[in-house]
Amino acid sequence: MPNTAPEPGYIAVAAAVIVDGTGRCLLSYRHSGQHQGDCWEFPGGKLEPGESAEQALRRELHEELGITAEIGPLLHQQQHRYSDKSVQLFFFQVERWRGEPTGREGQPLSWQHVAALKPEQFPAANRELVAQLQRAERSPSAARD
Repeated sequence: MPNTAPEPGYIAVAAAVIVDGTGRCLLSYRHSGQHQGDCWEFPGGKLEPGESAEQALRRELHEELGITAEIGPLLHQQQHRYSDKSVQLFFFQVERWRGEPTGREGQPLSWQHVAALKPEQFPAANRELVAQLQRAERSPSAARD
């Protein structure tokens, strides 16, 4: 099991790459008043004290989207420093869930193919993952799966 303990001084965030049966991933829109607002993001949220990244993600997906998710493997982990805060992100694969995702906090949702994602439309801390997902989709080994 990967180490998902947050580093001191970082805000720990767990997020999901939720993929449907057609290969589209679910994105959530950050409202303009939020940090890094007016961007698409992978759904998720901050870890609560004593909570693992997987537990936090399961809770956040239920609170924000109304789904009960099976959390898959850790896809990507990174740290990012913004001018006003530092975040440590844990991105997990989610391919199975119960319920229909809805923006329970008034946030728009969109199902988009990975190839169509535009990194500049994401918070800076998400752009490396977007590029990684697009490289994986273009790789010959991904085409054989």
